[in-house]
Amino acid sequence: MSDDFDAVLAAVGPRLRELRRRRGATLTALSETTGIPISTLSRLESGHRKPGLELLLPLARAYQVPVDELIGAPADLDPRIHPQPFTHNGMTVVPLTRKPGGLQAFKHILPAGMTDGREPDPRSHEGYHWLYVLRGRLRVILGDKDFILTEGEVAEFDTHLPHWFGNADEHPVEFLSILGPQGERVHIKASYRPDNPHP
Repeated sequence: MSDDFDAVLAAVGPRLRELRRRRGATLTALSETTGIPISTLSRLESGHRKPGLELLLPLARAYQVPVDELIGAPADLDPRIHPQPFTHNGMTVVPLTRKPGGLQAFKHILPAGMTDGREPDPRSHEGYHWLYVLRGRLRVILGDKDFILTEGEVAEFDTHLPHWFGNADEHPVEFLSILGPQGERVHIKASYRPDNPHP
């Protein structure tokens, strides 16, 4: 039992680090939001500080997630996801997967008017990205390419290449994305069914 408990505690730090990075937050910003010193947050994420409720409760409030999500408590048999949307650079992001790490799915909503005075700022990072436009027109800058994805179009690329997304016009845009932080690509499995199933 003690080994299981230690394993749960050991997994909290990497989970918190991944959650913070996924939200695009810095340790400084998180410290200001939670009142937890930067050094404590750093030690917590690196596993050098054991997580207690006095740390987990303000972090859960800051991330707007239940405490059990921070500690990786076993989920019940209900498979439904209860997304907690957050805003990043004016864009609403809705997480569609339950746990940090591995492939992550998101719905992004760019409101109308996001083109006003917004200069593209391409960034690169670890991973592999897949995009699918649900509604509107999405401007994508990928390296030295500048193009527009329309409803139903799909794109995928290595995120080491500098990239940026934005509204292609004054209308809102909604798109889905799947990000593999370690560079996992999205694979679709299909089985072959011959006309005659009994050779």
